[in-house]
Amino acid sequence: MISRVLKEIEIMAKGHGLKGEYEEIKIKGVSTDSRRIKSGQLFVPIVGENFNGHQFISDAIEKGATGAIWCESEPIPDIDFPFILVKDTLTSIQELAKAYRNQLDTKVIGITGSNGKTSTKDILASLLKTKYKTHKTFANLNNHLGVPLTILELEEDTEMAVVEMGMDHLGDIELLTSIASPDVAVITNIGEAHLDYLKTKTNIVKAKLEILKGLNPNGLFVYFGDDPLLSNTIKNMNTNYKTVTFGKNLTNTYIPEIISIEENGTYFRLDKLDCPTFFLSMVGKHQVYNATAAVTVARYFGISLEQIQEGLSKIEVTGMRNELIYTEKYTILNDSYKSNPTSLLSALETLYSFKNYKQKIAVLGDMNGLGIEEINMHMEIGKKIEPDKIDYLITIGSLAANIAKAAKSRFPDNRVFSFTNKALLVEKLKEIIQYKSMVLIKGSRELKLEDIVKALISENPLEKEVI
Repeated sequence: MISRVLKEIEIMAKGHGLKGEYEEIKIKGVSTDSRRIKSGQLFVPIVGENFNGHQFISDAIEKGATGAIWCESEPIPDIDFPFILVKDTLTSIQELAKAYRNQLDTKVIGITGSNGKTSTKDILASLLKTKYKTHKTFANLNNHLGVPLTILELEEDTEMAVVEMGMDHLGDIELLTSIASPDVAVITNIGEAHLDYLKTKTNIVKAKLEILKGLNPNGLFVYFGDDPLLSNTIKNMNTNYKTVTFGKNLTNTYIPEIISIEENGTYFRLDKLDCPTFFLSMVGKHQVYNATAAVTVARYFGISLEQIQEGLSKIEVTGMRNELIYTEKYTILNDSYKSNPTSLLSALETLYSFKNYKQKIAVLGDMNGLGIEEINMHMEIGKKIEPDKIDYLITIGSLAANIAKAAKSRFPDNRVFSFTNKALLVEKLKEIIQYKSMVLIKGSRELKLEDIVKALISENPLEKEVI
């Protein structure tokens, strides 16, 4: 993590006002959370809609903060403590991260996409770790604050950093890529997420392609070549980047061939790459495409086929994404972190693929952020669900009720249920669930469907967990 004297921090963060007697004090690490700050760290209070971190300066000092970046419009406490003054603390931490990144020899891989960016991040980090000292975005810290914190966490001898970049609006990724200055840029795919803000898929493509604005001119650009809108937009761009594509179309550089999907993982091969069958310790067809993107980058950095196989077999996966949880009675496929039409259909396809289960149940929540077509998109999912491949469909939320509405006529009686209350849904699950069942749980983040997962686990002892 960053380790600099406060005078250097002041310059890097474009601040002022640090008193001379504090200039040579060294900080190690940065924190925006006074509850979790560690001794020797720099405290950067952030102002949000419902909170003001400046109010917790006493707590930060008590826990060992060595200095603080401070908004000049906030009253400065009358205490003997180093303060660096800035106009805006969020902007200053972004400037600090940008300056720190420019001082490092670390190779940065920026990953964005409507779906799969977190899984691709996890897979790629596992591959790169077989050869390099590697750091990756923790959890889902992929926004205007998360990316700077990720950069500032890098040790100076870090060789590879895999940085996830998320967005809601046009301009978001342009900011993030300017901070991270990636040597490789990856777009996993283009889906229907963020339509409430961006309105059209054309705008989504435009927003994702902002990642190129910070890409090293001699860098690598990897993208999903099966999306015609994305591919055609790129063809019409004036760019000299080395590009590599992946997907099922024969025009792609790397084409995955799925051999089999098992409960403990997926076997696949890559066309145009002379290699044996790979085993990926993740389930689902969509994860093979994420793995293909990761393999593409790994090969670019000289990772051998043997090292790739090693990395694919021991991935440390971010939770609540295709997470298999085993109890003594049933298995939970926990994909509760987010949902949109593309990722939901992929999750259902994964559920269909599992064998040797007496019963399969899909618990589906609202897909938020879809804009004016949100009801129709939920209805379309209901029409596409295959009633011969699952036994029960249960929805939660007013939008997800449209999934049930469209699917109900195609299911036997009493096999489709809708709820707005999680506790009542759990009661229904307890009533219908049988021994050796599989339950898929998926919905948008706002619903916090991990509560249902926890309730199911509490009903039965945890046998083992496979991610």
